[in-house]
Amino acid sequence: MQGLFDSFISHDLAIDLGTATTLIYVKGRGIVSREPSVVAVQLDKRGERRVLAVGKDAKEMLGRTPNGIEAIRPLRDGVIADFEVAEAMLRYFITRVAPRWPIVRPRVIICVPFGITDVEKRAVRESAESTGAREVFLLEEPMAAAIGAGLPVTEPAGNMIVDIGGGTTEIAVISLAGIVYSQSLKVGGDRMDQAIVQHLRRKHSLLIGERTAEAIKIHIGTASRVRELEQFEARGRDIVHGVPKVVTVHSEEIREALEEPLMEIVNALRTALEATPPEISADIVDKGIVLAGGGAQLRGLDQMLRDQTGLPVLLADDPVGAVVLGAGALLDNPTLLRQVALP
Repeated sequence: MQGLFDSFISHDLAIDLGTATTLIYVKGRGIVSREPSVVAVQLDKRGERRVLAVGKDAKEMLGRTPNGIEAIRPLRDGVIADFEVAEAMLRYFITRVAPRWPIVRPRVIICVPFGITDVEKRAVRESAESTGAREVFLLEEPMAAAIGAGLPVTEPAGNMIVDIGGGTTEIAVISLAGIVYSQSLKVGGDRMDQAIVQHLRRKHSLLIGERTAEAIKIHIGTASRVRELEQFEARGRDIVHGVPKVVTVHSEEIREALEEPLMEIVNALRTALEATPPEISADIVDKGIVLAGGGAQLRGLDQMLRDQTGLPVLLADDPVGAVVLGAGALLDNPTLLRQVALP
């Protein structure tokens, strides 16, 4: 009987529509989907695009597609760059986690970067509404990340969150369920990958794709000096001779390659600390800075930020899932949801 009853109630969802990864949280079930935000499309004879693959399968095609097939990342810098493909991707993910809607259509919370434009808000909202949602809430990512990281956002005390995603870094100071200060920086995992691509091109005359750059970052990328150097065989094309080439790179040179985008984050963090009211600054000195997002998992990043700011720096328990976990928690707290959601 319980299963029959469950089929009639609403499957409320929280969605972190990220530049690199889309995560979906279903009320009562937790995170049910973590997939790359990639769609493979094929042009038919009439020039219309047909979806071939979404998520992991589509990501495998990046940089490897023949003519007529394209692997697309429909979100750039945290917002929708290709509305049609983003809508198809969202519909695919939602249909997979909830194959058929119950009688009561769901509420959907979608997390968006701080400071997105009204046009971008409308595009995100319409994408969700097209899937059959009865009510759509937009929630700023830093607020969602802070809730997901377990910070006491409703208390009269300062909380600082730094959410480093694929396309953006969101820095926010939160108190009394409101954002005291926030900045959205177009620096994230993608910029780090681009820095690695440029470094190998400049230093080794090697052209690599974004998937190889991401693999290098994950395996030997670091923000701080390490005692033992690690190596990675980077495969790509020799720019000079145009033939395949393999180059061995080590962690110290990748640290140097990542220095520029990481210092942009450091400078933005310093600006945020300077703009924070004194009483809240005192709270941050005691409680420290909390890191969330996939980019926060870069080895040695917490230590680097400690050295640069002189403050305690902590990593959220689930950095990648923090945003969607925070949004998911609000599905059980409609009063707070209406208080913190965008109007």
